Parts: sequence; C-alpha cells; structure tokens
Amino acid sequence: MAQTQSATKLRQMLADPDKIVVCPGVHDGLTARVALSVGFDALYMTGAGTAASRLGQPDLGLTTVDDMANNAGMIAGLDREVPVIADADTGFGGPLMVARTTEKYILQGVAAFHIEDQVTTKRCGHLQGKELVDTPTFAARIRAAADARRRMGSDIVIIARTDALQSLGYEEAVARLGAACAAGADVAFLEGMRTKEQMAQVVRDMAPTPCFLNMVGGGVTPLVSAREAKELGFRVVIWPLAGLTSVYLGMREFCRELKSTGEIKDRYTEDGKVDGGVRDVFELCGLSECVKFDKEIGGTSFANGA
Repeated sequence: MAQTQSATKLRQMLADPDKIVVCPGVHDGLTARVALSVGFDALYMTGAGTAASRLGQPDLGLTTVDDMANNAGMIAGLDREVPVIADADTGFGGPLMVARTTEKYILQGVAAFHIEDQVTTKRCGHLQGKELVDTPTFAARIRAAADARRRMGSDIVIIARTDALQSLGYEEAVARLGAACAAGADVAFLEGMRTKEQMAQVVRDMAPTPCFLNMVGGGVTPLVSAREAKELGFRVVIWPLAGLTSVYLGMREFCRELKSTGEIKDRYTEDGKVDGGVRDVFELCGLSECVKFDKEIGGTSFANGA
C-alpha cells in the first residue's frame, strides 16, 4: 500500500546505525521536484512554508489540518519511494482531532509527522513567547496519534516535539519527551536548542530513542553539517527553510531586476544553454513522463509532440 511503504522505508533508514536522514524543507510541488531531482532520499514538508506559500501568512497556527495534510499528500505523491516527514503542528485540537489528523496523514501517504506541546494557537519554534500545554495533555496527543496508527494498521513514524526548553528549561523538556515516547512516539525532537552541548546531551539522555535535529537559518540553534549532526548522534536532520529561503531570495532578485530594468535576462549554463527556461521547469515536473505514458496507453494527445 502506498500509505505504508514510505513509512516502512523511513523506519528502515532510522534503524541503520550508519545512516543519518537528511531532509531539505519543501513547501510545494516545485520545490519538492527540485529536491527530488538532486537525489535526496527523504523530504520534509515545512509548516512554516505551507503557511507562507498557501496562505501568504506567518507561522502562527493559521493553517488548518486540511491545508497541511493535503499539501503533505501532494508532495508525498510525487515519488512514493521517497519518504516525506511532515509538520502536524499540535495535531489541531484535542485527542479526537489528533486521531483524525493522524488518519488524514496516513491516508495521504506521509511517512512521519511531528506533534508538539504548544497550545493550539501555536507559533514557529524559533519565535519568542511560546505557550505550552501541560505534560498530560501533550502525552494524550501522542497517545491519540499512536492509537489511530494502530487502528489504521499503519507504520507511520510519530515524532514528539517539545518547545519547553525556552520557558521551562532542559530537564522539564527532556521529561516531556520521555512521557511522549512512553505514550507511543518513535522519535524525540527538542526544539530551540541553543548550544552544541545541549544537542549532544539530549541524544545521550533520550537514548536509545532516535533524535531529530532542526536546522533553521536565522534561528536560535547553532547550524551544523550533516556530518557533525551524525557525530553528535542525531538520526534525522532537517533544513526546513531550504525551499522557502531559496524562493524568497530568487524571487526577490528577479523582481528587483524586472522593476529596475524592465526585463529579466536569461540565465545560462556553463555550456551556453538557457537555464531555468519554461521547458526546463516542465521537464522537472514530468513533461516527458506524461507524454510517454499517454503514448503507451494509446492516447493521441501528444502525437504531434509537446
């Protein structure tokens, strides 16, 4: 089943002691296609990117479960062989809603998702003033997700994220992760770490539970390479702003060029071909595969080419 094969594959990756799963953050079909073309073996659907791209809004808990699940499912459907880890915010409500969220993510073919311990009106983990639910409420969210997973017969990976470090300190944050793992979470995610020492410590304190590292440009956590993250003991590292920042910078550059000069000049590859032209984008998104499929099935839509 498409709903289970990517989750099982991700579990196999997590079980490999010699591997660290490195995920670029993607927020739409185009950024996902670019990441797939480069050869990443897992992707991360960013909630912040989903809010920015689908709503044009900051990451302040404004997306709905359908915004997030539908976006994650679209991305997961581009290549069922590549697991997608997706943001699920707080689960979007109480235990009943968390269970429903879990079912939606499973049916969309998502391999893993993380649920956090902020209040429902949450915000990006690298902003200030985060408010938290208590530990029993957090554990109930995870328990609801685990129960839905069992009922659905799914292998989806549940990642428990705590934002408690900012306001309650390290010991309380680790205690919350422990409670979440006891409730059924598979992976521990301590958000907002401020030192490499904290990064190494949480891996030791949560062992043997795999730990998840979030590399946010301009955020509060020191940026480390995949090699260093692996040496610290992390099993998954995400760069959630890979798509968002590149689109921000690239679109700004092109718009400034058009505004100031009245045109956008072609870019060229080293061998002199236009780079990033319309056909390049269409080919990235599967143009040739679509034409081939139509022909093999007996269609005539592209008999004269495309």
